[in-house]
Amino acid sequence: MTYLTKPKLHHPALKRNDIGFTRRDYEGAVSTLCAGCGHDSISASIVQACFELSIEPHRVAKLSGIGCSSKAPTYFLGDSHGFNTVHGRMPSVLTGANLANRELIYMGVSGDGDSASIGLGQFAHLMRRGVNMTYIVMNNGVYGLTKGQFSATADKGSVAKRGAVNNDAGIDLASLAIIMGASFVARSFSGDKGQLTPLIKAAMSHPGAAILDVVSPCVAFNNHAGSTKSYDFVRDHNAAVNRLDLIVGAEPMEADVPPGGMIEVPQVDGSNLRLRRITPDYDPSDKAGALGFIQEKAALGEVATGLLYLEPLPRDLHGALNTIPTPLNQLAEQDLCPGQAALDAINASLR
Repeated sequence: MTYLTKPKLHHPALKRNDIGFTRRDYEGAVSTLCAGCGHDSISASIVQACFELSIEPHRVAKLSGIGCSSKAPTYFLGDSHGFNTVHGRMPSVLTGANLANRELIYMGVSGDGDSASIGLGQFAHLMRRGVNMTYIVMNNGVYGLTKGQFSATADKGSVAKRGAVNNDAGIDLASLAIIMGASFVARSFSGDKGQLTPLIKAAMSHPGAAILDVVSPCVAFNNHAGSTKSYDFVRDHNAAVNRLDLIVGAEPMEADVPPGGMIEVPQVDGSNLRLRRITPDYDPSDKAGALGFIQEKAALGEVATGLLYLEPLPRDLHGALNTIPTPLNQLAEQDLCPGQAALDAINASLR
């Protein structure tokens, strides 16, 4: 497949971030997705988030599986590392890459079919192991590449474009991620860049398994009356729990914030998450409360968006395994082959 590259010419007055990059430096190839596809809006938010965080594109490794969503990494961060895996197997490939080199910033891009059907087991184990990554699910409830069949996340009772009714219960990936041990769980809407971009920034700064379930309407097969993942439905049923901003490098602050005010949650890496309380008494650190809130809103036909759950002191896979901080390709021979004495000591410990 041929992808059209965007011209590299920049207007000299374009705004630059702290490392001298313009927003254009974070773009990729010209999109071949349908005009109006929600996935392109998510790509634009990723570009904006990386620009605002002043991330060097070559420090990012983006991995994907199969589907419309998994094509999206071609359209952002054109100068980053990229790997397109087989269907549903992105999590295991990303886990291996992360263990080999923790110095990169890992982003997994997937869809509801790629993550909730063939890749459901891999998705669950990635969350359980706490791999340090940002996992973005572009969730439209259908298989767009194969003409709009219901995916596993389609809500029960939703109506397909040709009139078929879904009788199966949908899989809620945000709830599943919380149960399986993800330390940062959020949901957003591709049409709400004001909410989505700060959530992506916060997820990329989070030292653990961070998942963003983004409702992303399929304009070709799932944007009609009767769909619960259309633009109109989500706009009318969006129950935002908070507004979020990210402050990099600020000192931790504590405050007793009343409803409608703002709280800051300290992160292990020194940054803070700024939470503005829209829903009174919502506590994103309460795992049981988060699960109950998601179910409560779903029962009302509403989509709970915002930062749904945050583990204040997350631990990633490297911390659990006590791995060496040096990337494996930088280890010397004496590090990889410590000698017979070291092998004897390992064998002795297993007797």
